[in-house]
Amino acid sequence: MATRMKLKLKTVFVLYFMVSLLGLVYALMQLGQRCDCTEHDIPKDRTISRLRGELHRLQEQIRKSEATKQPQKQPVKPPLPTIFVITPTYARLVQKAELTRLSQTFLHVPQLHWIVVEDSPHKTPLVTDLLVKSSLTYTHLHMPTAKDRKLQEGDPSWLKPRGVEQRNEGLRWLREDRRAQQGGHNQQGVVYFADDDNTYSLQIFEEMRSTQRVSVWPVGLVGGMKYERPVVEGGKVIRFHTGWRPSRPFPMDMAGFAVSLKLVLTNPEACFDGDAPMGFLESSFLQGLVTMDELEPKADNCSKVLVWHTRTEKPKMKREEALQAQGLGSDPAVEV
Repeated sequence: MATRMKLKLKTVFVLYFMVSLLGLVYALMQLGQRCDCTEHDIPKDRTISRLRGELHRLQEQIRKSEATKQPQKQPVKPPLPTIFVITPTYARLVQKAELTRLSQTFLHVPQLHWIVVEDSPHKTPLVTDLLVKSSLTYTHLHMPTAKDRKLQEGDPSWLKPRGVEQRNEGLRWLREDRRAQQGGHNQQGVVYFADDDNTYSLQIFEEMRSTQRVSVWPVGLVGGMKYERPVVEGGKVIRFHTGWRPSRPFPMDMAGFAVSLKLVLTNPEACFDGDAPMGFLESSFLQGLVTMDELEPKADNCSKVLVWHTRTEKPKMKREEALQAQGLGSDPAVEV
């Protein structure tokens, strides 16, 4: 069987070779003959000339069409509402580290205006230099806390509200600045109070940007709990998940809400009450602006934590103090 197959293949190959050879011989013979192609060239030339004329006519039509065509109007996008972030800050060893971290988060948020208010009788070189180098749009203010309102060494952090005068100073500047601006766009925006030691997801800023009155969301690691949050049913806030005095008008952390700029401007008396009882500082500001039924739940109906009430540990300086006692302390000219 195998032998027959080999013979058949050999026969096919020989026949294919002979046919190819004959074809090659015929082609070589034709090359030597003269051919009068004039009668074939005349119609061909006419066809080419006609096609060239048609191409030229079409090109002219395209040019005229392009010249008369109206430019397509691009849809005008509405301007992105500005987020005005008010941050109170005070001098301490970790201040520069905290503000550096926060500023570099804000660099990733479009259309953000950072209002930094120092608890100081004057603007300090450390904060001034940091803001100048931040590449952010910012306003630098200062407002010292009255001595009788300041926490003393060893006082628990909850004993007296912090940042009251600084947040109110930020609100005062914002109202004056917006009144000086011309046009309706000066009321478009959102106001947020961001402490310098918290941690913020970039998503929280996009969540708050559409705030109409007061928007709310959960805050992690606050109040001795994993999180505190508004409880939402049917798209409405019905109560708050909190471990301490849930009967407060708005039992929320400062990081858990944002207010529309228009609402702030149309309520010029709204501010933080430094004499408010412990835990009522947020309520003292929000009570005159909104009711619970008007709150706008964000972060997937307040089911996602996008901001955390973190606190940097106070550095222990025992070795530094020991070296200073020997005259070997760190160079004070090196800014930390």
